[in-house]
Amino acid sequence: MSPVPIEIYVDADACPVKAEVYRVAERYSLTVHVVTNAPIGVPRDPRIRLTLVGDGFDAADDWIAERAGKTDIVITADIPLADRCLKSGATVIGPTGKPFTMASIGGAMASRALMADLRAMGVATGGPKPLTQRDKSAFLSALDNAVVAIRRR
Repeated sequence: MSPVPIEIYVDADACPVKAEVYRVAERYSLTVHVVTNAPIGVPRDPRIRLTLVGDGFDAADDWIAERAGKTDIVITADIPLADRCLKSGATVIGPTGKPFTMASIGGAMASRALMADLRAMGVATGGPKPLTQRDKSAFLSALDNAVVAIRRR
């Protein structure tokens, strides 16, 4: 029996772990869709496909959400995109290696809404912390585990 065809979708505009995705994809010979609304460099590899979407609000998110399914992995820090992809059965991993799950997405959505409300009131909430080497290692491990888990299904 041949392995399940797994594709990885990368919400690439602000993704700090693209190089790690490419490493794992090469190890398993997986197709990677690097989705962005501005040109970026990607390795010259036929399995790595750069997809430029329009400038419309959520164009990259829409493109990914319309395609990601049960045997696919989505890499994003975007909580609403993670929610949409989980609902279609995809595995979703954040850049720090933390997986989004159906059990955790509700809390993440609520926290996101709270932070948006605080910013709207003028409270300085800051952005995400810089990615550490430990985060990158956790991400590599989570992505590798996700590939193995999907192949075992």
